[in-house]
Amino acid sequence: MDFVKEMLGKAKSLQKKLVLPEGTEPRTLSAARKIVDQGLSSEVFLLGKEGEIKDAAAKAGVNLDGISLMDPETSANFDNYANEYYELRKHKGMTPEQAKIDMKSTLRWGAMMLRLGEVDAFVAGAVSTTADVLRAGLMIVGTVPGLKTASSCFVMQVPDPSFGVDGALIFSDCAVVPNPSAEQLAEIALSAAQSCREYLNTDPAVAMLSFSSKGSGGDHEDVKKVLEALALVKAKEPGLMVDGEFQADTALIPSVRESKAPSSSIKGKVNTLVFPDLDAGNIGYKLVQRLAKAEAFGPFLQGFAKPISDLSRGASVEDIVVTSAVTLARAR
Repeated sequence: MDFVKEMLGKAKSLQKKLVLPEGTEPRTLSAARKIVDQGLSSEVFLLGKEGEIKDAAAKAGVNLDGISLMDPETSANFDNYANEYYELRKHKGMTPEQAKIDMKSTLRWGAMMLRLGEVDAFVAGAVSTTADVLRAGLMIVGTVPGLKTASSCFVMQVPDPSFGVDGALIFSDCAVVPNPSAEQLAEIALSAAQSCREYLNTDPAVAMLSFSSKGSGGDHEDVKKVLEALALVKAKEPGLMVDGEFQADTALIPSVRESKAPSSSIKGKVNTLVFPDLDAGNIGYKLVQRLAKAEAFGPFLQGFAKPISDLSRGASVEDIVVTSAVTLARAR
């Protein structure tokens, strides 16, 4: 499976609108140019003061033809956006005056564009912290109905095609929730299953990971948490193929699973791995990336009501292009 090629093709076919709130950031400017030139989006918005965007583009040698520039402070939509934000947050003590101040933030403005359907996808994080990107998304866009937890996943492409979908698997959560409760872990699993559908284009087979396989670790509280999360997942989505608690080899190797968990509902290959906490998830994906020479695409945010992605502040221009294509490919 060529994940990047598939996402680029999907984005190009869908022709959705993208907002890049960090409009004066040089890598973002170069990425916007490539996104437009490759026809990955029907319209790309760069946010910020128009003069500053143009100056930054000139310094970066980026032609802005075909790219839409928008300054929140001078936009004709400013009062409408500020009022919408006030209505969303007034139960938290938001005032109309503070709403106007907050909506000058390009992150919040971009999130509001997404909420109101002015764009279909939002990508930021080249200079903004993950916390700021998540905050804008949670306050304005919100999570999928029925879920409270925003999390993340990686698409891991390993050289051995016998794993997952031609070597592609979902790893979750590896970047957002440090020590999830059972309820949060269940929601991470449900979001990871949806990411599997969207990114790998197949029905998910989800393994809830642990240091224990079907009771081998005893009555430990960490095992209990995974089992409680598993029960919640099954209750919320009875038709989902999911099982646990599994050690990694039990999840990944069908013959080991048949030995350690002969009554498992999962037959054949697992394509989605849900880690019990961020320590395990982050360490796990990096070990696979380095030791197995796997490609790690992401992290991609999941659980939001609309497509939002957070970038590493070390992201390259190509990273921003690929993340934007993946985010656009999720838009409906």
